[in-house]
Amino acid sequence: MTVESSAARGTRRGGTETGGDAGRTARAAESPKPAKRATAKAPAKTAAKAPAKRTPAKATKAAKTAKTAEQAGPATPAAPAEPQLVQLLTPEGKRVADAEYDPYVADITAEELRGLYRDMDLTRRFDAEATSLQRQGELGLWASLLGQEAAQIGSGRATRGDDWVFPTYREHGVAWCRGVDPVNLLGMFRGVNHGGWDPNSNNFQLYTIVIGSQTLHATGYAMGITKDGADSAVIAYFGDGASSQGDVNEAFTFSAVYNAPVVFFCQNNQWAISEPTEKQTRVPLYQRASGFGFPGVRVDGNDVLACLAVTKAALARARRGEGPTLVEAFTYRMGAHTTSDDPTRYRSDDERESWEARDPIQRLRAHLEAEGHADEAFFAELEEESEALGRRVREAVRAMPDPDPMAMFEHTYADGHALVDEERAEFAAYQASFEDADVTGKAN
Repeated sequence: MTVESSAARGTRRGGTETGGDAGRTARAAESPKPAKRATAKAPAKTAAKAPAKRTPAKATKAAKTAKTAEQAGPATPAAPAEPQLVQLLTPEGKRVADAEYDPYVADITAEELRGLYRDMDLTRRFDAEATSLQRQGELGLWASLLGQEAAQIGSGRATRGDDWVFPTYREHGVAWCRGVDPVNLLGMFRGVNHGGWDPNSNNFQLYTIVIGSQTLHATGYAMGITKDGADSAVIAYFGDGASSQGDVNEAFTFSAVYNAPVVFFCQNNQWAISEPTEKQTRVPLYQRASGFGFPGVRVDGNDVLACLAVTKAALARARRGEGPTLVEAFTYRMGAHTTSDDPTRYRSDDERESWEARDPIQRLRAHLEAEGHADEAFFAELEEESEALGRRVREAVRAMPDPDPMAMFEHTYADGHALVDEERAEFAAYQASFEDADVTGKAN
């Protein structure tokens, strides 16, 4: 497959709400014709006429105008052109055509579509349960993915078993696709372990709290894959806020120079905590890729089918040795950044409500029902499965054993360290003091 540059694709692609060919036709009909440039020539004697002398009044006015312009500073750059969006399902659930990406989902079956719906529904149920557990004091913190299910499930299902995934701390849906038990995601947020799963079991790395650092890890791993001669690929997840980090930009540079088989999947959920995207960049995020020498594409992040197709295409390109791709999934974070955040302090209810109309799960459900791919029995059975998942997660979290406090000193240095040994002894004595107090209290 020949991959176009971002600029070329921006000229060719379809619109945001109407899809491929239909969008191109509609915009062509709506675009006004450019005005004709005036061609009349001025008389020769006028052209040869000497410039008029500036009167004192005119000179004063010109000076004031120049001073005002100088005080105002440089002119504000023109707003960038409306970015193009890959979309296969409209918000109403209608299937639209896209010549470039249709082949990647052309053979998808009704059963597979129901599977995508099940993935999103159960992921949302798990996420809601985790949020409730945090509110009940069972978890210290939780980062919700509410609203981003399509971006994660679509991209996660596009990966192969031998691909490697490098997540942030919000990729619960991708973890689900990779076979990680949801309960294992909660240990770190409960404070009983440092991860909870073996990355080598599912080719799914541990969650990364440091913003953007996982893109460098993914790039290095992808460079290693190339040296090993494997045909697998790597996908790294990050948010719009992380795109401003130096680590991400360094990863872009290295991956492009070394033609690494990596896909950078940016979930642009509009808000980096309380910072809106327009305060971070003057161009759509996917266009940044062209500055590093590889293609970028913006996909409707609430369209699971489009996310599946675009990610499949990017991973296939990486496996063919054609280098990295930046995928910007344009979506919205319906909940708080984490459970310690209050989004009502920095964004409006109207904004949230406008995105609720584009809900990714309702979109696919509308499509399934319209096409006769799912009936009420399917949704009823899924509801029961959802409730069972919630119960299992609650019971498992509350049954997690407290870790041994002394375990924090293990695996710090391979051969031991005098300072760590001293700190371990001090902490052991501190812990023992509580035991002595309990014994004394009981004796009295």
